[in-house]
Amino acid sequence: MEPLARTAPPLAAPLNELRFRVFDVVATILILPFALVLSSLIALAVLADSPGPVLYRCRRVGYRGELFEMVKFRKMRRDAVGSALTAYEDERFTPIGKFLSVTRLDELPQLWNVLKGDMRLVGPRPEMEEFVSHYPHEYEEILSVRPGLTGMAQLEFFDESRVFGEAHSHPRFYSEGILPHKIELDLQYIRNRSLRADIAIFLQTPVLPLRVAVRKLAVVVAAQPRGHLVTYVGVALCALLLLVTFSTQT
Repeated sequence: MEPLARTAPPLAAPLNELRFRVFDVVATILILPFALVLSSLIALAVLADSPGPVLYRCRRVGYRGELFEMVKFRKMRRDAVGSALTAYEDERFTPIGKFLSVTRLDELPQLWNVLKGDMRLVGPRPEMEEFVSHYPHEYEEILSVRPGLTGMAQLEFFDESRVFGEAHSHPRFYSEGILPHKIELDLQYIRNRSLRADIAIFLQTPVLPLRVAVRKLAVVVAAQPRGHLVTYVGVALCALLLLVTFSTQT
């Protein structure tokens, strides 16, 4: 494949970009203590789960067509081969990798990319070079801003691998069936972006992993025998009663 042509679209107003950068740095610093604790737990789980490195580095196309290394927690076996795209319940996933995939917690290390300035907290999703080359005109505009850890396309397609199943792992299906919709959302974001919209997108992002966790819990609960459910509910009610009693006495 021919190298991606480097484009230099008009730069956004420096003052406006400074506001976005200040938001990224301040918000990242505020969530960093929680992120470090969670990242430490995930790192230990990855190490205990399977042999191999904790982190996975993948090359993505960033601001103005510059390539950079995006960091993720490793979610596949060390000897995994095949497409860089993943399917739902991909057989290459490690046990903890399946959890990281559905919750998107594998992307937590990208806060480092944000602090470095490769990415923003909110922006278009960084794509692989091979897919960017399929839509050069659209990406000339998309790459006029820095890619984001979250964004409109990321929220809309949060559960894409589950929705599209095995087809999601096929490059042609992704390029022709999914990517055009992501591009449309990315262009919509760029043409209407504002700090207020970024804050709204940023605040919506943590809700999605919780929603996935609740759905999975519902599936587990539904699979339990009726007698077990009655026992679980009884224990939960007793625990709640004890908690209320203790709180009123103190």
